[in-house]
Amino acid sequence: MIFRKIQSGSCRAWLSWVSMRQELCFSSVPPQPVPPLTHTLQGYLKALEPLLPPEELSHTRRMVHEFGRPGGLGSHLQAGLEKRAKFTKNWMTDWWVQWAYLESRQPLPVHSNPAISLPRRDYNDWRSQLVFASKLITAVLDFIAKIKTGQLPVEYMRGMPLCMELYPLLFSSCRIPGPKHDYIAHYGRSRSPTHITVVRNYQFFQLEVYNSDGSRLTQSQIHSQLLRIRSQSWKTDKEPMGILTSEHRHTWGEAYNRLSRDKLNKESVRLIETGLFSVCLDSPVMRISDEKYASRKAAQILHGGGTFSNSGNRWFDKTLQFVVGEDGSWGLLYEQATADGPPIATLLDHILQYCENPDSFRAPLIPLPMPKKLYFHIDREIKRDIELAKQNLDILINDLDVNVFNFKKFGKDLPKKHGLSPNSFIQVALQLAYYRVHNEVCPSCDIASQRMFRGGRTEYIRSPTNQTLKFIQAFDKENVSHEAKLQLFREAVNAHTALTNLTIKGLGIERHLLGLKLQAIGEGLSIPKIFMDTAYGLATHWKLRTGQVPANTDSVMCFGPLVPDGYAICYNPQADHVHFSITAFNCCEETHAETLALTLKDTLCQLHELLQPTV
Repeated sequence: MIFRKIQSGSCRAWLSWVSMRQELCFSSVPPQPVPPLTHTLQGYLKALEPLLPPEELSHTRRMVHEFGRPGGLGSHLQAGLEKRAKFTKNWMTDWWVQWAYLESRQPLPVHSNPAISLPRRDYNDWRSQLVFASKLITAVLDFIAKIKTGQLPVEYMRGMPLCMELYPLLFSSCRIPGPKHDYIAHYGRSRSPTHITVVRNYQFFQLEVYNSDGSRLTQSQIHSQLLRIRSQSWKTDKEPMGILTSEHRHTWGEAYNRLSRDKLNKESVRLIETGLFSVCLDSPVMRISDEKYASRKAAQILHGGGTFSNSGNRWFDKTLQFVVGEDGSWGLLYEQATADGPPIATLLDHILQYCENPDSFRAPLIPLPMPKKLYFHIDREIKRDIELAKQNLDILINDLDVNVFNFKKFGKDLPKKHGLSPNSFIQVALQLAYYRVHNEVCPSCDIASQRMFRGGRTEYIRSPTNQTLKFIQAFDKENVSHEAKLQLFREAVNAHTALTNLTIKGLGIERHLLGLKLQAIGEGLSIPKIFMDTAYGLATHWKLRTGQVPANTDSVMCFGPLVPDGYAICYNPQADHVHFSITAFNCCEETHAETLALTLKDTLCQLHELLQPTV
């Protein structure tokens, strides 16, 4: 269950348009089905075949068959899920958010919050930084207005309408740390919140962005307010309070309680949490070379660059944080319990389109209230908490290897030309590159959206498949003909496409397996043996965490690996090029982001040659 805390008693005005939009999207999208038990169990065994030796697979097959026999434990748990589906908005989403995010105790930076890095703006000074930041804020307020007035078009995928309920929840929401699990707070008052939070040089400010009559501040008004904030936020010995939010969740939860004992601190934290969104005005990214700048820029947005850089300019619990650098770098960092990639991409696309238009509003000659600086009372205990958080965050940041690059030889038009899915093409390329580096296949997940269902979030598509394994084992063998390799490649790509199509129909296997496990726990039963089996642990040790985040611009998403000996790979295919980000942990001697990146580039080039007609 997701715990949602609403402050200030009456929040009808804030939530009325939320419920209205939800009603509209619910009327046009179907409920998420519970897949048939036999389908999921067969799919699970099929997914294990490339990963397990025959004797282990035989043992697991017997266990799965026992679980799935008619009248057995699996049938009982399946009936429980089907009953749950009848009485809940979405039978999986609340469980997934609670299990995957809110119960996780790992720090949010690197381990959870994704970052999106966008093309550098054409400026390199603080004056232009504030002009762009004011334009960005105005664009986001325009997006919020479209949600409130019902002007945001319903999105479609493959002709099917998508659930739009996440959009209003992106704003004025925040994750709150707890001792055993966190919860999501969607804040409201008798009317919608009217402020955002701006942070510069580790100092937080409450900036009202609506007038008393409900009208929005113009871009020039917001710009004048940002100038005031800059004049109040010169570099001082201010403690980086935002660093506390980067801690292990239990540690931050204890510090949060200590911080909240003080009335001043409690009010300052509340204003950060309740704001529509946050804007981080960062100092320049340290530039080493043009080649490494893209990687450094993405890392800067992801975690702030460290305690001597901009990490103190973050409040990692906040759902939306826009980062605007003094050197033209910019992007967005978001908290996943409330937000998913596709809605974020839509928001960013709106911002980019809005920023192409000139500011048509003149600032009214009305005196504006001074932005409110948020103060904190820091005692010895809080000072100790901050110092510990600084040490731990720097260790985490130094451990993360980030490699961002633009593959320019071809983009999604090439696979399309040959009748192949661009996403499946890239997925098979990733498997081949990993195999070449590590001489093995590994459990991999490709993140797919489930927004075609009411309240749907995400699902994993498993790879490799048997077809992928056959292809990658044959590709580097000289005694296999070009025609045979091409045929195996097509079969591998099409096998992944078939899995994708099943997932889009609500027939993915990962969330269903998790649901069966959580249903057993919820009924007070022992965890079924198939989930205690070594094979299940191996199959869910995701060494390759991948995700396509398509966008209408040259952006790239970045996040950390799910496991210590794994990689996280994001990609954004454009017509004639593809943006990639690869991350790995330096503490693992076996993984190296740059090595995998170089191998992937070489692999993509060779696949391009494979598709060329032979003479």
